[in-house]
Amino acid sequence: MSGDKPGAGAKVVLAYSGGLDTSTILVWLQEQGYQVVAYLANIGQDEDFEAVKEKALKFGALKMVIPDLREEFVTDYIWPAIQGNAMYEDRYLLGTALARPLIAKAMVKVAVEEGAQFVSHGATGKGNDQIRFELGAYALQPDIKVISPWRMPEFFTRFPGRNELFTYAEEKGIPLPVTPKTPWSMDANLMHISYESGVLENPDHHAPDGLYNMTVDPEKAPEEGEVIELEFKKGCAVRVTNVAAAVTKTNPLDVFVYLNELGGKHSIGRVDLVENRSIGMKSRGIYETPGGTILIEAHTDIEIFTMDREMRRIKRDLDLQFGDQVYKGFWFSPECEFTRKCIALSQECVEGVVTMKLYKGRVYILGRRSELSLYNEELVSMNVQGDYEPTDAGGFIKINSLRLKEYARLRKQQQS
Repeated sequence: MSGDKPGAGAKVVLAYSGGLDTSTILVWLQEQGYQVVAYLANIGQDEDFEAVKEKALKFGALKMVIPDLREEFVTDYIWPAIQGNAMYEDRYLLGTALARPLIAKAMVKVAVEEGAQFVSHGATGKGNDQIRFELGAYALQPDIKVISPWRMPEFFTRFPGRNELFTYAEEKGIPLPVTPKTPWSMDANLMHISYESGVLENPDHHAPDGLYNMTVDPEKAPEEGEVIELEFKKGCAVRVTNVAAAVTKTNPLDVFVYLNELGGKHSIGRVDLVENRSIGMKSRGIYETPGGTILIEAHTDIEIFTMDREMRRIKRDLDLQFGDQVYKGFWFSPECEFTRKCIALSQECVEGVVTMKLYKGRVYILGRRSELSLYNEELVSMNVQGDYEPTDAGGFIKINSLRLKEYARLRKQQQS
């Protein structure tokens, strides 16, 4: 916890999901003398929000605040991530990491509106989310104080593990959606679902049957692929069209929800990996990101089609920096703001349509078209010379071979 111990009745905004950790933390905070305002961001998770609200109020929350952030999540967080082809360690599409700054932003807003001096969360002391929540909160409200129970000795000595939390919940009569028999942790939002903890902590333990929620098993996916077109402007998806099904979506939220539906149907976006957490340890996670995977594949294709080679090489360096910045919780940092602006500037001409087939866990690019493409069919054609002199290539090769010849000369000299 940051700051001094509060006086009796101090108000705290708790990021509350109704799961094991935050359900027990809600009651525990009241035992410590706090008044608790429960807060849950609607970022597209499959949730019975009324049931969560009823549960929070039943167990002592002053009120329950549930802002609908889905549209903002897509336009202000997911779209910049697609523009930046954002990944962490080449595979993780950052579904949780992208949601955290938005959740922190809305949490701080609730704290200001409710006159709360404190905010709290259920992130563990070993994970990334404590960093993301708290860096976001401090960046937006520097005088806020954060209560992080999993880093407080009076909490973690009392609850050294999940079994003790289950026991506490049973004593308090708190119903929980997770049981000791299926103790993996889930984090769901519009972009993805992540799974970790429990049996998944053994990196060689295969994903249990029934674990996946957003995607069907590849064996159960349709035997025929589905062809769609994705249209981009300035690197953002503005239209998805499924010609065969006569479906077109243009609203950003509708586009993303529809791509999730199609990706899930065709088993696209499953990843099982071991990643390096910001705090310095490796962890195993399983992710489902169906719509995001389709978008990254299509965006990468249209970007290469429309962007100058050397410009994209610099931009790819920025993409890698951006992925690291988001993963490590620095969305509101000056460097990440700069990176996002540079990436957005690079997307001015990333415009066009990508046609792809979705089939059995894969995205197959079939074609692309753009009025702003740098592709010159006449120039590249094997049948038309175009504005190109083949003899020029000889000089180009000779110049580039100079350093190779010199390197070969040095090696021979060393060997003699």
